[in-house]
Amino acid sequence: MIRYALRCDHGHAFESWFQSSAAYDSQHKRGLVACPACDSTKVEKAIMAPRIARKGKSKSAPEPVAAPAEDTASTSLVMAPQERELLSKLKELRDHVLKNADNVGNKFPDEARKMHYGDIEHRAIYGEATTEEARALIDEGVEVAPLPILPGDRN
Repeated sequence: MIRYALRCDHGHAFESWFQSSAAYDSQHKRGLVACPACDSTKVEKAIMAPRIARKGKSKSAPEPVAAPAEDTASTSLVMAPQERELLSKLKELRDHVLKNADNVGNKFPDEARKMHYGDIEHRAIYGEATTEEARALIDEGVEVAPLPILPGDRN
């Protein structure tokens, strides 16, 4: 994988990962590399310093690379039009669930299980469950699905 610092013709800077230099060239040629801020496909590689691994047995750890702040364009995702459409549909689905279902918080596994076994009336719910709790529900035949976490979501 290779990370490129990119800049569009409107001056927006962002980064993106590619399988290889050839993958970047191919996607760029087909107009699939677009600025996440303005959707411009007139994108060029920006100057960046490469990270070169040291040979030998060095006792010092490599310098960590600082993660960019969440609200900068450099954390943006480069997507093809089909991916943007899919992302829009996922957001629609999630927003529908959040608007029309009850948030039961960390009681989700218990509430889902009670509905599955007929102990309480069925209704649309969402909440929190650990991976282990979700697997246990699925093993019991309870239909559950995670709500998608989308680019731009804040914790």
